[in-house]
Amino acid sequence: MEAKKTFFSIKSLILWGVMAVISLSLVFSSSINLYSQINTYTKTLEQSVVVAAEVTGRQAIPFIIEDDDQTLELMLSALASSPTIENVHVYKLKNESEMTFFASYNQIDIAPVRAKFSQVNELFIPRKSLDVMEVARPIHLETELIGYVYIRSAVTSLDLLITQSFIITLGVLLLCLAVCFLLIYKLQRSITSPIEGMVRLVQRISRTKDYSNRVDAHGIKELDILGGAFNGMLFNTKEYIDRQTQAEAEQLKLTVSLEGKVQQRTLALKEANSELIHTLEQLHQFQRQLVQNEKMASLGDMVAGVAHEVNTPIGLGVTASTMMLDRLADMRVAFEDKTLKASTLSKFIDEGEENLNIIYRNLNRAAELISSFKQVAVDQSSESSRVFSFANLMSEILISMGPTLKKTSYKIHIDCSDDLIVESKAGPINQIMINLIMNSIIHGFEGMEDGDINIKIELMENSKVRIEFVDNGKGIPEQLRKRIFDPFVTTKRGQGGSGLGMHLVYNLVTQGLNGSISIVSEENHGVNFSIIFPVKIADSKHVKASTFI
Repeated sequence: MEAKKTFFSIKSLILWGVMAVISLSLVFSSSINLYSQINTYTKTLEQSVVVAAEVTGRQAIPFIIEDDDQTLELMLSALASSPTIENVHVYKLKNESEMTFFASYNQIDIAPVRAKFSQVNELFIPRKSLDVMEVARPIHLETELIGYVYIRSAVTSLDLLITQSFIITLGVLLLCLAVCFLLIYKLQRSITSPIEGMVRLVQRISRTKDYSNRVDAHGIKELDILGGAFNGMLFNTKEYIDRQTQAEAEQLKLTVSLEGKVQQRTLALKEANSELIHTLEQLHQFQRQLVQNEKMASLGDMVAGVAHEVNTPIGLGVTASTMMLDRLADMRVAFEDKTLKASTLSKFIDEGEENLNIIYRNLNRAAELISSFKQVAVDQSSESSRVFSFANLMSEILISMGPTLKKTSYKIHIDCSDDLIVESKAGPINQIMINLIMNSIIHGFEGMEDGDINIKIELMENSKVRIEFVDNGKGIPEQLRKRIFDPFVTTKRGQGGSGLGMHLVYNLVTQGLNGSISIVSEENHGVNFSIIFPVKIADSKHVKASTFI
């Protein structure tokens, strides 16, 4: 990583940092002092103008009473001795709302100003503009207001005082800054010179790798502490390097001896890895074979059950046909002997119709069983997609499982719309539903006389089907539920359970149908499987074309 560039040194930080603080402090204090002086000068000028107005007003009282404006103007001309007063007006009050111009004074070369009749009340507080200050004061005879006096004074002297104060303050400020700069420069030299020497020593050690050098004392406590700590670090570093050199030499000897052992262990590890890979391949092959056996065993159980179920209607049909043959032989004998009666023929016809109906119903039942079994068997052995009615598919599955379900008192409820017609892989769906139903019968309802299985099938958005499989059995313990889809997980170990049923269901859902399966279950509260997978929506005309095989 590239080191960050530095723009400041300790020398410049000390010099300019302290100078900045001192400069700010001096500028701040000088500004306050200058502001205080200007404020004092301004207040003094205001006070002098106000005093002049008050004095002029008192002196004008007798002249206003006697209405002697000429004598008053002569007296006001004495104000020429004041270089700052430029204009003076004396106004006489006729009544409460009207006043007249009574007398005035204008400094030589200063133009007269208009009367300030309307502004006298505003000018009770001195008002300063750019180059003049104005003030007005009432004239009272005891408690009676008889007039006003207005004075306009120049502020040239105030500006001169402010300029002088500014120049003096600036000069003192610059002198103080110069003195401070010299003192700080000497201070930073006394601090940075030892540090610069230490830096040069570090650079020399970095180049030569000679850790026997030491930092000298400089008489500054903090720097001497730093130098002592640095010397201790150099001493420890030299000792560490010596030990490291010795350890490296010993490590080199060990490395040479270990290389041979590592080569031997590497060869042994390669052989072990080859055996492990071969074993894993055999294990996977064995697992696939077990899964296939599980599927074939399920199909074999179904064949045995359907064969037993088909025997019943076929046996009834054989019995009815045998009886029909016997009665037909009797009729032939009676016909040949010409002993056939009308009542006998009528009875034969009635029995024949009954026996034929029996034969037809049982053969039709056998045909339905064989057709359902054929469809389920074809689906289980095929991974291709077909168009089917979900309700019909579930009916075929339950028919094929009839022999097994008749041995139990458990009830299965299917909630599926007859209009749900899709294109998907019926084989994996057959296997999934058979395995879930058998899992509930064997494990969920173990030791229970009654049990209900509710299967709800509905079409979701984005052309997906959700199958909710719920039973009210014993549920699944938490420790088993976490591993329910793992292979060889079963509670019937040693009792004929392979532990591959739910693993097969998981593979069929995720790989065969590209869907997902989740489980919610608590012990003694049944189980709830939720299966979601994508399908293609179809209509009934495709079902008619693909139902018969």
